[in-house]
Amino acid sequence: MTDGRPEYAFELALCAHLERTREWILGRQLGASVADPGARVVDVCAVVPGSEFDSRAAITSDTIPPHAVESDVGPGRAVDPTAAFDCAPARARSLADRAVEVGFFEAEHRGSRRHVRATTRYPDWIGGLVGIENKPDLGRPGALQRQLRRDASLGLFDHIVLATESYVTGAHLNRIPDDVGVWRFTDDDLTVVREPTPLDPTAPGIEPLTEESLRTDVAVVDAAAKARKRRAIAERAYGKGWRPREYPGCASMRPTADGRPYCTAFDRVVDPGSACGASCSAFEAADPPTVDREALRDARTPWVADPDGVVRRQAGLDRFR
Repeated sequence: MTDGRPEYAFELALCAHLERTREWILGRQLGASVADPGARVVDVCAVVPGSEFDSRAAITSDTIPPHAVESDVGPGRAVDPTAAFDCAPARARSLADRAVEVGFFEAEHRGSRRHVRATTRYPDWIGGLVGIENKPDLGRPGALQRQLRRDASLGLFDHIVLATESYVTGAHLNRIPDDVGVWRFTDDDLTVVREPTPLDPTAPGIEPLTEESLRTDVAVVDAAAKARKRRAIAERAYGKGWRPREYPGCASMRPTADGRPYCTAFDRVVDPGSACGASCSAFEAADPPTVDREALRDARTPWVADPDGVVRRQAGLDRFR
């Protein structure tokens, strides 16, 4: 067995704790860059439900494609998706198909052409976003300071928090941007060492691009671009969640009651993607354990596993075409 990242077990334990103690929607390992996509991945994103959360939960348990939300497809007249999306026709049709699949669009045919309309107005469901960076061992900070400076200057989240297992000293706090909150999380106990300072996602942000010894290239990210990215992060968190999608088929795999992949051979939570498989010295082939991720999430959070969906009544609209 290869050593799993200690951050992985820490991260899942923190997610399980937050799921029990907060009414948040949690997603792991989500992209949080705007000008340079893929340059920053935040460990955990928490979506604080807003006033129209129930309307969002009623649509689908999956991610609604953000491009579908941003398109010119509304709940009135059905339109050709190739004209309603700002992308190549094949991509537009693919996005529209996915939006139909999850219940945000409905389709109809006009002759040989497929048209779509939204089943409902997209709700204002995001009450806030909390970005959490996990670093169990502050003695091995890696690029932590640079990552947190980036998050604070971009201001994509309402709050940024560093979660650690280490004892936090004044020297540690001095190296962490003042806007970043600090949590100490040990043995399922969370202590707030420093509260985060609220950021302003509605204001333009500064995203560092490349850093050299005497120069840092940056991009100014306007409020509209930040709003689009925030919606994409929230939708991804809503559809993805934090539990692993698959559990290894090994006799030693005994998931915890909250769905964390626990290995009895090594007496700890392991990362199935990097620590499990035939190369592991304790591997013994078996049927994968049955874990109902959706049922666990539905019972423990505001997320709804199997909503009825949104059914629109189009009677009378045809006469306005």
